[in-house]
Amino acid sequence: MNATPTPGMPTRRLGSSGPRVSAIGLGLMGMSDLYGPADEGESIATIHAALDAGITLLDTGDFYGMGHNELLLRDALRGRRREQAVISVKFGAMRDPAGGWMGPDGRPAAVKNFLAYSLRRLGTDHVDVYRPARLDPAVPIEETVGAIAEMVQAGYVRHIGLSEVGAETLRRAAAVHPITDLQIEYSLLSRGIEAEILPTARELGIAVTAYGVLSRGLLSGHWTADRALGADDFRGHSPRFAGENLQRNLALVQALRAVAEARGATVAQVAAAWVLHRGEDVVPLVGARRRDRLAESLAAADLTLTPEELADIERAVPAGAAAGERYAADQMDMLDSERA
Repeated sequence: MNATPTPGMPTRRLGSSGPRVSAIGLGLMGMSDLYGPADEGESIATIHAALDAGITLLDTGDFYGMGHNELLLRDALRGRRREQAVISVKFGAMRDPAGGWMGPDGRPAAVKNFLAYSLRRLGTDHVDVYRPARLDPAVPIEETVGAIAEMVQAGYVRHIGLSEVGAETLRRAAAVHPITDLQIEYSLLSRGIEAEILPTARELGIAVTAYGVLSRGLLSGHWTADRALGADDFRGHSPRFAGENLQRNLALVQALRAVAEARGATVAQVAAAWVLHRGEDVVPLVGARRRDRLAESLAAADLTLTPEELADIERAVPAGAAAGERYAADQMDMLDSERA
């Protein structure tokens, strides 16, 4: 079933087998975890504003705040029609009580266990798109996808997605069951998928839901070199936000700002619009935690970039220009998408 967007919000289909969703989705992670404190009331108000603006794709994970994010989404959807939202859930990233990471779990029994808890926390009888957050190297992808496929047959899941996997894994998974979309980082500063992963996804009829389109705030136009980060903010451990790397990346942002100002837009709007222009099979997820930031990002849906403007953007932020890896070394090691 397709969620019905508000008139005026453009839509895109999630792959050849998936639902039609809003052209921009809302990523909820920062409302519960990894980006420092968030205001719960403002988070719910932001989800409501997104729904009212026609956003139908809402992305969460069972490990965001160890279940808090799903409970937050349940509260935000209370009183709304279930079909107003396409709920995308990532699972399998295990946490300890201190919030530490213990690796992925993609065993078939674990898949069904994680799903049972998500359904209860979300207060729904089905998840629209269900995906492992990371490939479990100890479990063949065929087994993980096969277990989700059983949940599709049982009616608890509508569609199967993947996250941060490489081209070979995409092919193996798609041989078991149709894959709706691949969720993966894609932005002006993270373009690694263009060489092999994106062409393979297109060959297989798999959409890309792009997270990190504002590079965790770097491309928001609001980041400053002297911004203090709390101990619970992921960006304090990110190579792109450290020392000389940060200075080099902010210089790229300044070059992009010149392009944006010439267009009468903000840096965030141009960065999100660039991702929208990568193809009708690419759906950017914005991670707004406040209504004002959401409103700014949503304007990207109405921003049509000319070939000349796209060329200017490429000159301002050339492919491969980002300084530093997108994750710390231990997290990079967990990404099937980064393996040669």
